[in-house]
Amino acid sequence: MKRLTTLFTAALVALTLALSASTFAEGQGYGKQKVVYHINYDNPKQQAGAMRNIQNHINAVGAENLELKVVLHGKGLSLLLEPDALKHTKLKFANATDEMQAKISGLKDQGVAFNVCANTLKGKKINAESDLYDVDKADIVPSGVAELAKLQARGYTYIKP
Repeated sequence: MKRLTTLFTAALVALTLALSASTFAEGQGYGKQKVVYHINYDNPKQQAGAMRNIQNHINAVGAENLELKVVLHGKGLSLLLEPDALKHTKLKFANATDEMQAKISGLKDQGVAFNVCANTLKGKKINAESDLYDVDKADIVPSGVAELAKLQARGYTYIKP
């Protein structure tokens, strides 16, 4: 009986180690993640920092282990606002420079989704098709804050960089 218990314990330890190694292989031990980043500020340096945070997150966990969304509302839409469109909107900054567009495209290529608040589009007089960089109708959500709440209720971890 003692030998059976020892064999059972050894098998349990081996199984635990195998599962731990498998989990570690999935993104250096982080496993699968669902994350939403919240951007509602217009400071270009802060937005560039957020893009770096997102890329660093992907690098650490692995794009294949990450379901990542960026929700933009209010002043945050300046991240995607084309500089030529600024004059006819109610935003103070248009941060979708060529450099920022390259960062956004690189993140999208890794599976990052950018969601845009319809309320902000209307309130800030922004035309999503002509004023924003690479935004489709499917990217627009009725309310940025309601989208954040919905995603958190669905298990997404909230990050405000």
